[in-house]
Order: sequence, then structure tokens, then C-alpha cells
Amino acid sequence: MKMATLLLAAAAVPASGAATYVGSQSCKPCHASVYERWRRTRMANVVVDPRLHPEAVLGDFTKPNPLVTFRLSDVAFVYGSKWKQRYFALRGNTYYVLPAQWDIQNRVWRPYHVGKDNDWWYAYYPEDNKDRPTGPLCDGCHSVNYNIATGQVTEWNVGCERCHGPGSDHVRQPSPANIVNPSRLDFVAANDVCIQCHSQGRPKANPIKNVYYDWAVGFTPGARLADIWDLEEHKLGQTTFTHYPDGEARKNRMQGNDFVQSLMYRRGVTCFSCHDVHGTANPADTLKPGNALCLECHGPQSPNGPRGTLEAHTHHRTGTSGSLCVNCHMPRIAPEIAHVNIHGHTFRFVTPSMTRDYNIPNPCLDCHNTKTLAWVESQLASWRNVSPWRVK
Repeated sequence: MKMATLLLAAAAVPASGAATYVGSQSCKPCHASVYERWRRTRMANVVVDPRLHPEAVLGDFTKPNPLVTFRLSDVAFVYGSKWKQRYFALRGNTYYVLPAQWDIQNRVWRPYHVGKDNDWWYAYYPEDNKDRPTGPLCDGCHSVNYNIATGQVTEWNVGCERCHGPGSDHVRQPSPANIVNPSRLDFVAANDVCIQCHSQGRPKANPIKNVYYDWAVGFTPGARLADIWDLEEHKLGQTTFTHYPDGEARKNRMQGNDFVQSLMYRRGVTCFSCHDVHGTANPADTLKPGNALCLECHGPQSPNGPRGTLEAHTHHRTGTSGSLCVNCHMPRIAPEIAHVNIHGHTFRFVTPSMTRDYNIPNPCLDCHNTKTLAWVESQLASWRNVSPWRVK
């Protein structure tokens, strides 16, 4: 049966010309176990048709709310399932975002409208959400092979070919030589596969046929992202809608902007050194849960790890929130929606002075939220095994 399915998939692929996109279903016959993991991930379910999957709707449409000026029946796609959920309507062949979004963590409706200080493209689009199509502003990262001329896609969501490139040649004659595998790319090209969507920037070619795009139009895995995409600029010391004064992300979906600044990136670490986008049982699809992942490379007494025990390093008991590596080295400082922040990816510790001088959220106060910055400074000053110059 597997061979018959494979032959049918191969028969459906054109046999001439450059490789074309064939959809994730074509990968399933040979990669069934990976496909089954992937199809349950948020990557595979970024946008969902609520008529086909009513269980995907998280917002409360049962009670009247002045922010919700639309009906569930108006919704063609729901977008998001972890932090926020937005709602896309279809007008003709064009999608646009409706004016209310659901805050998943706090279970409340919040307005959705990009204002003057919320994104670079504000100046190039009308004020009304109905005149801000998702095609140039969103859909390129929520689909495979988005065609900017027709608005058509090979498939919605982050399918296999979004990261592996067009797969027709590989389906017809499977070989490592005719498909992109990010793990075989150099670390820059490998990270580019993720950074194409997990970054704030703009195409170098903007405007493209008089339209301003907010995603990396024309990028294919294996190419050099920097040839077509500029990361959002930042001047040290300035607070902008995208950056804190030290250059760390002040907006969601900026993991790439953070990561390229990090020592991790300079040492050749890749996104998939820590994450498996095909799906794991761990939060954020990490390869291992919690500290187990970090301590593989940064274990106590290792060249890249803390001196002494983990408890001596963190000054918190093992198993507590304060003993988790990410809570200090990947603090939740990037706003996602309202007061819900997500982890930064520079791996820099935000010191009390950076909080005081530049208003960057302090990781200690994220947990000790009834305390003051002065309290944090006094606590860190008492840690005799930590350099005072690093935590001032």
C-alpha cells in the first residue's frame, strides 16, 4: 500500500522543468511518522477554516461585546492558538483582519488595529482594516508558495516545502541531492530558513509593483536571506516600536532579530539545535524539556557552564521558577498581546541598571512582581560568587 501511494504521488508530479511545489501530502508516503507529528503542530495550523474545524475557535462569541462588530459566520480563517487569536474575513479573493482579537491567556477580547506607531507599513496602507489585505502583510508566512500576482497558494500554513523548498523532483525520485535539508546547510543559510518569517524587516525590493510587503517575497530555502530582506534597523539608545534601546526585541515575531545578535548565533548554533518544528511534546517544540536542553551544552563545570552547582549559580532551589535557565537568560520581555510577553532570544541577562536607565523589563521582577528594582539590586549584590560588574 505504501508503494502504491508513493507511485500515485510521483505520477502527479510534472516530469520536466524546474522543481515545483507539490504540497505536504506528497511527503506523507515516505515520511509518515514525521508528517503525523508535524500536522499536530501550531506551524501546521496557523490559519484554520472554522467551518471545517469549529473546535479551533477560541474566542467567546456567545456574549455581546462592543469590540466584536462581526459574527462568527463572517470568519473565513482563525489565526493563532497560543497567545492570541485573530479573525480573517474574505472579500472577493482577498482576506483582511477583523477588528477584534482574543487574548487567549486572559480570555478577553481586545481591539486589533495597527496604528501609527505599531508597524512600519502603516504609512502605506489606508486606516480601515478592510483596506489592509493580508496577502502582502501576512499570508506569505502563513502559506507555502504564495503567488503575489494571483493570491493563490500551494497550501495554507507552514508546510514541508516552506522549509525544504519545492519538492516535485524529490517526490518523483527521492534523493538527498534534490531537496533542501536545513541541517545540511551552513549555519547562516540554515537559520535563514526560520528567520525569513521569525523576524521584523522588509523586502529590499519594496514596493513590488507598487505594493509594500511585510514578508520575504521570493525567498526559497537554501538561498541567502540577506540578499532580499533587510532586518529592521535600530540605533543604539533609541526605543522604537520594534526595539528596546539595547537592540533587543520589543515586538512579537522577532526571534531572528534577537538571535543574530547573540553569541549562540556567532558560534554556529541553529534554531533547530534547540527546536524541532516537526513537533515534540515540549513547549515551543524544544528537543528536551526545560533545563535539560540548556544543560546539554551549559552544564555545571563545563567550559560553557556555571561554576559550581546549578543552585549555587541561580541562587534558587532546583525545580523552582528561578532555577529555569530561560527565566534569566531568555526573559519574557517581547510584548505579544497586551501585558503578555514572550521570551527574548539574545540570551543576555537584563541587569537592574538596564531596567532603570532604559526601561527594559527586568527578569527578576517578572517572578518577584511585588518587589522593587532596589530589592533586586540588593539581592544581586549579596551573591558573592557572581561578578558585581555583570549584574549591576
